[in-house]
Amino acid sequence: MSVTPIRQARSRGERGISPVFLGIAAVMAVSGWAVWSGFASDAGFAVFLFVVSGWVVSLCLHEYAHARTALHSGDITIGDKGYLSLNPLKYTNAALSVVLPVIFVIMGGIGLPGGAVFIERGRIRGRWRHSLISAAGPLTNVLFAVLLMLPFMLGAIGSWPQTFLVALGFLAFLQVSAAFLNLLPIPGLDGYGIWEPWLPYNFRRQVEPFAPFGLIATFGVLYIPAVNEKFFDGVYHVMRWFDVPDVAVEYGYWLFRFWKH
Repeated sequence: MSVTPIRQARSRGERGISPVFLGIAAVMAVSGWAVWSGFASDAGFAVFLFVVSGWVVSLCLHEYAHARTALHSGDITIGDKGYLSLNPLKYTNAALSVVLPVIFVIMGGIGLPGGAVFIERGRIRGRWRHSLISAAGPLTNVLFAVLLMLPFMLGAIGSWPQTFLVALGFLAFLQVSAAFLNLLPIPGLDGYGIWEPWLPYNFRRQVEPFAPFGLIATFGVLYIPAVNEKFFDGVYHVMRWFDVPDVAVEYGYWLFRFWKH
């Protein structure tokens, strides 16, 4: 008896878009409409829902980009793990991938890089492919940020609802800050993953034990006032290239923290 049809059906199911992701995207769409139309009685709460759901959508797309690139680079196990379904519950650590980044956004208004999908690197040949897999996630954040900032470049200020624009501005700020952080060449972050295949083997072996602590160390350094100021100056500087005023981000963050006012 052949089990191939069952296997194929399961594989297709694992690669279909998850209802969990569709539900999150629906929350983003509905809350975005509420912000745009002014339907919500509490604009801050609507902005909160829009930004949080949009942030989770971006985390899912970030991990999907890693997984999709890995699949085309040789890791054929990706589909069976459910990573192509955009379901955040399929990640190897859902708390690290979704819950912790959302908490950091709520507490400090910073885009914490999520993680992670388990990629069988031994199946992948070629250093460029390994680098591209690591780069795919942050590049997704960059693309998402550009899309969010396009209305500002196209002169939407004055014609689009102000509350919606500042919500876009703050969500874009999270994407830019996440891309900045994730592209740092620090073990445990995607930036290091981009360079890792090109580093000497002995160096990689020595650095490997520190990878789980890279993100924690990065945030520890960000608490140093001088470093914090330089980092966020860089984020705001990039956003000014796209004509996003600082006040749009700041007001968006103020609305986002609706429980404070």
